Amino acid sequence: MAAAKRKRELVADGRPKKRAKGAPTRSEPAAKAGPEEAAPGEYSIPAPVSQGKWKNKERVLIFSSRGINFRTRHLMQDLRTLMPHSKADTKMDRKDKLFVINEVCEMKNCNKCIFFEAKKKQDLYMWLSNTPQGPSAKFLVQNIHTLAELKMTGNCLRGSRPLLSFDPTFDKEPHYALLKELFIQIFSTPQYHPKSQPFVDHVFTFTITDERIWFRNYQIIEEDASLVEIGPRFVLNLIKIFQGSFGGPTLYENPYYQSPNMHRRLIRLSMAAKFREKHQVKEVQKIKKKESKMLMEEDPTEVVFETPAEEKPVEIQLVKPESKAIVKDKRKPRKIQRKKQKKLFRTEA
Repeated sequence: MAAAKRKRELVADGRPKKRAKGAPTRSEPAAKAGPEEAAPGEYSIPAPVSQGKWKNKERVLIFSSRGINFRTRHLMQDLRTLMPHSKADTKMDRKDKLFVINEVCEMKNCNKCIFFEAKKKQDLYMWLSNTPQGPSAKFLVQNIHTLAELKMTGNCLRGSRPLLSFDPTFDKEPHYALLKELFIQIFSTPQYHPKSQPFVDHVFTFTITDERIWFRNYQIIEEDASLVEIGPRFVLNLIKIFQGSFGGPTLYENPYYQSPNMHRRLIRLSMAAKFREKHQVKEVQKIKKKESKMLMEEDPTEVVFETPAEEKPVEIQLVKPESKAIVKDKRKPRKIQRKKQKKLFRTEA
C-alpha cells in the first residue's frame, strides 16, 4: 500500500502544471517577435481596417394605410425588395392618428419610416420620417411605374448595396439639404447588414426638375459602365417638412404645391368654360338667323347692259299631229333564214 502511494505522488509531481490564460508555453518564446523584428525572408500582413461588423443599425418600416390601389401595393413591395434593411407591417386603419406610427416603429425596433397614405382611392401621399424625434416630410406621389413593367429591362442582385446620386440643387438650398440627409439615412443599405450582399451594381438617382424630385433606379453594366433602368420610378412633390415625427411645427412649406383637389377643380372649370363658349356661339348664330335681312337699294345702272329679247307670237295647235309610220327592220328575216340554214347543214352532216 505504501509503495502504491509513493508511485502516485511521483506521477502527480511529473504532470505539467496548469498555466495561466495567455501565458507563453515552455516551447514558445516568452515574447513574440513584432513585424519589425521578423526575419528578412518573411513578411507580415496587416490586419484589415474594418473587421466586418454590422455597426449602422438603421431599420426602415415600410407600410401603408387602408384604401391603396394595386399600383401602390406593387410600389411598396418593390421598395421592400430593394431595401434589405426594411421591415413590413399590416395596414393601418384610417381612423388612427399618425402619431400611432411612432409607437409601431418602437415595437418593430425601427428608427426610420416610409408610410403611404391613400385618400379618396386616387391620391397617394408618402411620409418619410425619422422616428421618434423627427424631422418628417410629406410628399404627393405621382407618375408611379413599378418593377413589373416590361419597359424596365435592367436587373440587379437582390440585397446589393446601391449608390445614391443627388442633383447639385440639393446642396444649394437648406430644405433640400435636409431632405438629402433624410434620403441617405433611409435608402442607403447599411454596410455588413446580414441580409445585404457585398456588391454595388445599381444606383438610386434623385433629380430636381419642375420643383419636384424624380426618383430613378438604374443598373450599372460592368463592361462599359452604362446605365439601364430597373425601376421602380416615381415623382415626389414636396408639400411640407415638419420638425417632429408625423407632426409638429412646420419647418418648410412648398409655395409651388397645388393640391390634387384644386387641380381637378381647375380642369372641371376649364371644361365648363369651353362648353359655355360653344353654347354662346350657337346662341349668336341663332340670333343672326332670326334678324331681318337688310334691303339693299336698287342700283339704277344695273339695267344698262340688259338687251330685251324678241317676243315670239304664241301659236296654239288645234289639229292633232299625224302619227309617224313604223318602219320594220329588214335585217331580222335575213337573220332568221341564216339560222335555219345553219340548222339544216348540221342535221345533214
